[in-house]
Amino acid sequence: MTTLGDRVLAAIEDDELVDVSAQLVRIPSVGGSAAEERAQRWMAERFEEAGLDVDCWPIDLAATTADPAFPGQEVERTVATGLVGRRPGRARATNGARRVMLNGHIDVVPPGDVGAWSADPYSGTVKDGRIYGRGSCDMKAGLVAALYAVRALKRAGVELAADVSVASVIGEEDGGLGTFATLRRGHTADVCVIPEPTGLGVISACGGALTFRLTVNGHAVHASRRGEGVSAIERFLPLFSALRALEADRNERVDPLMQRWDIAYPLEIGTLHAGDWPSSVPDLLVAEGRLGVALDEPPAEAQAALERAVSDACRADPWLAEHPARVEWWGGQFDSGRLPAGSDLVERVSAASHMVLGTTPANEGAPYGSDLRLMTRLGGVPTLHYGPGDAGNAHGPDEFVPVDEVLVTARVLALLLLDLAVPTA
Repeated sequence: MTTLGDRVLAAIEDDELVDVSAQLVRIPSVGGSAAEERAQRWMAERFEEAGLDVDCWPIDLAATTADPAFPGQEVERTVATGLVGRRPGRARATNGARRVMLNGHIDVVPPGDVGAWSADPYSGTVKDGRIYGRGSCDMKAGLVAALYAVRALKRAGVELAADVSVASVIGEEDGGLGTFATLRRGHTADVCVIPEPTGLGVISACGGALTFRLTVNGHAVHASRRGEGVSAIERFLPLFSALRALEADRNERVDPLMQRWDIAYPLEIGTLHAGDWPSSVPDLLVAEGRLGVALDEPPAEAQAALERAVSDACRADPWLAEHPARVEWWGGQFDSGRLPAGSDLVERVSAASHMVLGTTPANEGAPYGSDLRLMTRLGGVPTLHYGPGDAGNAHGPDEFVPVDEVLVTARVLALLLLDLAVPTA
């Protein structure tokens, strides 16, 4: 560890970092809610306090969503705010210094069954070495750790040779509106780290996820004469079996980065709605789900595979052969993405991690879609994930993130910034 590195690490305000993370968790910033906007304004204040140059702008939703490259969204928004804090480097970067962006999303998914939680989903309780609450793991603590890494360099009086920025983005959970708008605004970098929950491992690739809707028709009659009707629920069952078979087939051979996962490219039905009266045979079923996209697989090929599976299942069923189910693609459309070949970002992050922990993190892929694919594919910015917490704790009750991993993340990111954006001899 260099003397400069020691000085930077000493400048990280551990207690304040944890407290600010907990405060942010207490803002229930569910995607599309007024609190999503409130959280952005709150973070803008934290950026200003950190001495960053702040760009906080209203996203033009009409123009953004009309863009042919727009990645889709699943919730309604009438207003949306973009937010980037930047600490500028020299007018011209020197000695190979690189501009670095740390990008984190501030939106969260709904809490689900509140009764399944041990406490208020937005308590932000710090207890037994954990920060609890919806969004603590996914990924508010990681975002705050990124801010405090940048802040530490400023507090330590470190001069930058290249710009360092923190992007706080909305809409990641339902498509990527915030990162898309940030790139369209002109904010970019030479490399990017997204502090999503990786358990302090490196995630250099993410599978994609395409949202679909499946509509199945039946024939309604009074339930007392159900033999004369056709239940849309029953007709959905062979389709569900076909989708499970498709998932198994698509996971027989996977990229080496994805071999950790039992199901690398999951296909799941997330919502199911059928019928409108208890004493009627249901004549309509609507199922919505997500289709995992393999690394480097064109999304159109993944869509075609699901459509073929549904079509084949319909042809094998007498009713569905005459009344085939309909497939629609809507909402968030996540391509897969990976760190470009030739990038040294894994090695750079691993070196910073080794300086803090004395160990080298694993480099793997993840089975979920993320803004990584927008940064790499649309922005041309080599990007990976490195952050605190286990993604298995996200989207469920009693979500939490370990405090020690939050602090390690801030330290690793601070040393990474020192490595990449600070002038060297």
